[in-house]
Formats: sequence, structure tokens, C-alpha cells
Amino acid sequence: MDRDTDFSEYAAARWLTLVRAAVSLGCSLPEAEDVAQSTLVKCYLAWGRVSRATHRDAYVSQVLLNTFRESVRRRSRRPETSVDVLPEVGGPDEAARVDAADALSRALSGLSVGQREVVALTYYVRLTEAQVAEVLGIAPGTVKSRLSRALATLAADSGLAELRPGGPS
Repeated sequence: MDRDTDFSEYAAARWLTLVRAAVSLGCSLPEAEDVAQSTLVKCYLAWGRVSRATHRDAYVSQVLLNTFRESVRRRSRRPETSVDVLPEVGGPDEAARVDAADALSRALSGLSVGQREVVALTYYVRLTEAQVAEVLGIAPGTVKSRLSRALATLAADSGLAELRPGGPS
């Protein structure tokens, strides 16, 4: 398989995962798409190294995190001028989906950056504990403790509790 075909197949298969991971890190959807696109551009330029990596997803996740961190630094250096616009809702099912996404976004924003990174890499990118530790440059025990604290925080979140079957109404 040639380089372009290999990359195109990988990018198409992982696009949604990269966007979701960026959203879970704290990006709005448009920002997440920008971060995912920038990540893939960087990976395309270094596709030889990426394709030889022992675990491509871990390598790409590291690029995603670095790209996300760069975007946060750039945003912090310029004044905020964007205005959040609520999406149009087309019915009760879509309203419930938007409510759930909003509740999850709010809950994730209550986590520390390190906790969000571990949650994103574990549950969105689906890396193993050892791979998450390698990507973040931390010990596997730190991954466990961050994930444990993050899950406890999310479990206690009242906004998410309302979404659980049998949760508060």
C-alpha cells in the first residue's frame, strides 16, 4: 500500500476519535476539528515515523496532545472574541442528545487537565494504561490514580446523575 492510501485510510478511520478526544480535553467542536485536522497534517508530514511506530494511536495521541496544548497557549495570548451559539434542536431525541453532550462537557470541564487527558486517551482513543503513561510521560500508577479520581468526580456530578437511568429527575 502506498503512503497516501495508508494515511488516508488511517485518517478516515480515526477522525471522529480524534475530534471526540479533543472535545473531551476541553475544546469546542470547531476547535476540536481544528486540533484534529492539525494533528493529522503533522502526522501526514511525518507519516514514515508514524507508520513505523509500535502503536500508531499512541504516537498520534501524543501529537494530538501537543497540538491541543499549543492551541491553548495561542488562545491564552489573544483576547476571546467568539460567542457561543446554541445549536438548533430538531426534536425531543435531539434535545436529549444536546442536553447529554452539554452535561458531559460541563462535567469534563470540572476535571483537572491531567485527569481530562487520561480520560480522553483511555475512553476516546482507547489506549492501554501503559500507552497512556508513555504518551503523557508519567508512571502507570499516576495514570491509575488520575483516572480513579476523574471517574469519582464524574460519578458525583449532579448533571450526569440526571442522565443515568433511574437518576434524579
